[in-house]
Amino acid sequence: MLFRSDLVNRLMTFRLDVAWRRRAVADLRLPRNSRVLDLASGTGDLCIELDRQGHLPVSVDFSFGMLRADHRSGAPRVQADVCRMPFASGIADGVTCGFALRNFVDLGAFFDDVARVVRPGGRIALLDACEPENRLLRWGHGLYFQRIVPKIGGLLSNRSAYQYLPKSLAYLPPAPQMLTRLEHAGFASVERALLFGGAAQLITDR
Repeated sequence: MLFRSDLVNRLMTFRLDVAWRRRAVADLRLPRNSRVLDLASGTGDLCIELDRQGHLPVSVDFSFGMLRADHRSGAPRVQADVCRMPFASGIADGVTCGFALRNFVDLGAFFDDVARVVRPGGRIALLDACEPENRLLRWGHGLYFQRIVPKIGGLLSNRSAYQYLPKSLAYLPPAPQMLTRLEHAGFASVERALLFGGAAQLITDR
């Protein structure tokens, strides 16, 4: 059974978020039984996909309430600040993070600690929302997320949370700045793929 917030996410993305998570995990390109930390894991959607594709996920979130609400994945759960993780260096084969980058106060510190916990040759897949670069698509995207999404959220969940969503995109640095900062953290070859016309973005390390 879907949590109410998950139901809203499915509706507002026309279930595309499911395909985006599937691609994020596939783009890790890790062998089966790889240990993958899912950071800011929320209700566990990425952990479920990681498990489905044969990996060993670990759910990490600062919110105990979120970890407690995750009744769907069998992944181990750790309550921790993902900018200062209580893990040994190089412990993970990979890291995923879904729709949380814009919520970090210090994105650079997050990138640094991700680089620390991922073993040499490990992979990352960071998925988040985005504004389309095309002017017409950006106008339609803004109209949808500023007018329609809060109404859907208000009917089924928390309206204020979904009013925050379009505003939160402003907290993300420009894409070139994010990629450069990841390279400074130690990821040598980062790439950014735009999904669904630029409504979402997937950052990986090749």
